Amino acid sequence: MPYINVKITREGVTREQKRRIIGEMTQVLVDVLGKDPRTTFVVIDEVELDDWGIGGVPVPEFRKSGA
Repeated sequence: MPYINVKITREGVTREQKRRIIGEMTQVLVDVLGKDPRTTFVVIDEVELDDWGIGGVPVPEFRKSGA
């Protein structure tokens, strides 16, 4: 019973994009490991930009720095 957890920043990801992520991540485990898609779980967690850090700072500050 595989479980995949995808974490992305909350920036307007559409329902269709999420559907595609779920489908394609499931297919990877089917293709690579021979897993049953009916028992493969994919969970998408959307994280606020201020709660995601890169290089020691929240994403908005990182982006402003041009790094």
